[in-house]
Amino acid sequence: MERAVSRALTLDDIADLRAYEREREAFRAHVIDLKKRRRIGVGPVVTLVFENRDTIRFQIQEMARAERMLTDEAIATELAIYNPLVPEPGQLSATLFLELTSRAELETWLPRLVGVERAAYVRIGDERIACAPDEAHAAQLTREEITASVHYVRFDLTPPQVDAFAAAAAGAVAVGIDHPEYREETVLSASSRDELLRDLRS
Repeated sequence: MERAVSRALTLDDIADLRAYEREREAFRAHVIDLKKRRRIGVGPVVTLVFENRDTIRFQIQEMARAERMLTDEAIATELAIYNPLVPEPGQLSATLFLELTSRAELETWLPRLVGVERAAYVRIGDERIACAPDEAHAAQLTREEITASVHYVRFDLTPPQVDAFAAAAAGAVAVGIDHPEYREETVLSASSRDELLRDLRS
């Protein structure tokens, strides 16, 4: 049986600064287009951006560009941080944002939404698949009395769940938050569902 090839990025995937400047405009446009289908608003203050290899590569390239990273060691550090966000087959990986723009919103929502990183789910028909938070990030940024405005979460689907995701009728796949202070759900559009199905399939 063939072994699945990991989707993790390597040093060879990250262009040096001069090479990246040549491709940056086109690659940025590509990622912006990707994120239109991968950004899912769930209620008034939560957004999930589902990551893939290209969105994570863009993040690393932009960080390297902004901070003038010139060594393999510096890039390797970024790869170690961000590669866990690249979904492997059978997984969906998302950055969960609390879209709070004022001090009043931060003071209102951050204490109320403690534990939100464990409250996201994907629904296929009547079945919910709960998220798993990135534990290292959760331990760093979440406290008992206040949460962070950015979290990293993952959804692990079994092969039958992937098949159900692919075969579900229109309107039958959704992303939601089930938190005591925030219960919202968004049905995925056909274009978003097709995009995420590419992550789930090998």
